[in-house]
Amino acid sequence: MIVLIIVLIILIVVVGIVLVGMYNGLVKQKNRVEGAWAQIDVQLKRRYDLIPNLVETAKGYIRHERETLEAVVAARNHAVTAEQAAAARPGDPDAMRQLQSAEAGLTAGLGRLFAVAEAYPDLKANQTMQTLMEELTSTENRVAFARQAYNDGVTQYNTARETMPTALLAGAFGFQEAHLWEIEAPQEREAVKVSF
Repeated sequence: MIVLIIVLIILIVVVGIVLVGMYNGLVKQKNRVEGAWAQIDVQLKRRYDLIPNLVETAKGYIRHERETLEAVVAARNHAVTAEQAAAARPGDPDAMRQLQSAEAGLTAGLGRLFAVAEAYPDLKANQTMQTLMEELTSTENRVAFARQAYNDGVTQYNTARETMPTALLAGAFGFQEAHLWEIEAPQEREAVKVSF
């Protein structure tokens, strides 16, 4: 009888250790997703900060294209709002969809701005515009790398969350599925063309 009690106690301790290990693993994966999101957040903010400078520089040269400039500013503001909502809930499917949609609109607006700017040789030759374009290109690359790291983290987290026996623990402790950053709009699959 005493041996049975000792075996039962050992079994309970082992099961407890395994459960704690699985829980801690899920927490680590979730924190990696949030950390990867923070990198996207930093790069998107850098991008959003560059756009007003780009628009201000272009304003002096392309006064007849006011509609394009206003569309870029509006798309940037919409993207900032969507990014803030997504930052408050990293991995939330609705917040990610809204951000992806806003980013697609911003990418399209920037594409129109760059196309219009091509028609203005003085603007293309402007040193400030060239510097801003280089910074924007660099930031776009950083955003792409941050998205990749985020998606890798989300995939690992979701896999850990969905595999047995961790899936039972994940559901019991409220570990929600994280949403990948997917490109839904075909125009967003194309890189922003910067040719100054």
